[in-house]
Amino acid sequence: MTLDRMCIPAALCGKQCRRIQGSLCIPRYKPLSSVQSGLRSPGRYRVKGVRCHNRITHLVAQPEDAVDQMLARGLISTQIPEIRRKSVEVLRAEYDSKASALQGIAGLSGYYETYYADFFNENNPLIEQAIARLQEYYDQSVFPEQKSDWDSHPNNLGHRDSPGCFRCHDGNHLNTLDEAIRLECNLCHSIPVVASPTDFVVEIEISRGPEPESHLNPNWISLHRDVFDASCSNCHTTENPGGSDNSSFCSNSACHGTVWEFAGFDAPGLREILRSQLPGLDESPISESAVLTYQASIGPLLDRRCVTCHGENGIQGLDLSSYRTTLAGGVTGPAVVRGDPDASLLVQRQTGDLPHFAQLTQDEIQLIIDWIEAGAPEE
Repeated sequence: MTLDRMCIPAALCGKQCRRIQGSLCIPRYKPLSSVQSGLRSPGRYRVKGVRCHNRITHLVAQPEDAVDQMLARGLISTQIPEIRRKSVEVLRAEYDSKASALQGIAGLSGYYETYYADFFNENNPLIEQAIARLQEYYDQSVFPEQKSDWDSHPNNLGHRDSPGCFRCHDGNHLNTLDEAIRLECNLCHSIPVVASPTDFVVEIEISRGPEPESHLNPNWISLHRDVFDASCSNCHTTENPGGSDNSSFCSNSACHGTVWEFAGFDAPGLREILRSQLPGLDESPISESAVLTYQASIGPLLDRRCVTCHGENGIQGLDLSSYRTTLAGGVTGPAVVRGDPDASLLVQRQTGDLPHFAQLTQDEIQLIIDWIEAGAPEE
């Protein structure tokens, strides 16, 4: 773990954090001893705007994006076979100089003459126009002497071609409470849903219930794979969890089928820190000496386990925050039927085939059953 260090962007904005050893370090670092209250020590420094801002003024498009734009605008003909793939290929090739690069791009003519002779003979002007456009783009985008190209000055708005948002939202910048700068897809997007060209209808999951307390942990995206259990299926489809065949919410190829180069989900040091944050079932609020009444044992249990969803104006009209409302039940019927656990919806939901969202332990379920059989006394 690297302690007492500050990244350059943080040194400029005054926000102190620490990064975890074993993760990919994007920004440069300097010892905190030379930074006082977010200000650099006396001296002269070269400040670059892109340390705080997302991109330079004159944005240089990535080759893939530039070729797509030229194709869309008709500057390069879509009739040319393999033109997108070959264009990106010659643009991204390694060259000793700009002159050799322009010559390499011109080599596309020889490729089409060799492998698409008929097309080349009939449509040579289209090929020459494509070469000219590619050379023009390269000439305006790459300056070897200045070591400047589309990668040296990326657009950090996003995180596809550069660290972008992950410069800070990478899961590895922690405060003194070991809380990460929040890293979640749905801070900026909806959860990605992958659809194939043959999918005419796509199902998008929208959660309408309360967010579980565990999900509010700033490190949840790094923790969730270690706490997956049957209760997840109360809100999500869970076939092939951790897979990438898009058969369920938990097998999303946009999540699990992507290499997150700039995020630190697998940083060894981070895993050790987060181990202590893995959510577990709280100790039961019931003492062994508690009397079997609502006030002494059942009420505190329901308050700890159930009232988050089933309090005042709770889901399905069920309010378990008081003795009176617990007996009254909700829109589907009585939660507690005195003397009859089998008829009590509270017991039915907790002992059914599907686990409940807030699943009680077997001992806690038995305690409720014993209380109902005893007539569900209040005091």
